[in-house]
Amino acid sequence: MPEADEAHLRAWAAANRGVEMFVEPRTTVTDATAVMVAADGSWTRRRIGGPEGARKLARSLRIPVYDVQIVGYPQRMRDHDARERVLRERCRRDDLER
Repeated sequence: MPEADEAHLRAWAAANRGVEMFVEPRTTVTDATAVMVAADGSWTRRRIGGPEGARKLARSLRIPVYDVQIVGYPQRMRDHDARERVLRERCRRDDLER
């Protein structure tokens, strides 16, 4: 796992509450990644060097880790993204009215 990615994930986990990790598989385009999701639904994604790297990091952070292909993404993550879209659209409209 790249040091900068690990440092980002560690800092993000420390700064957020109720963090869980969801491991995404490697694809033809991207390396394996981990998505960390906080209790409020905010999230971050970084490369993790494979499932074993994710499990090792999750153990060291004492957070749960899941395979996203088995459990999917948590609803709170989708709800957070929907709220953010509404806020961005509201800001865009406010800018147009000025």
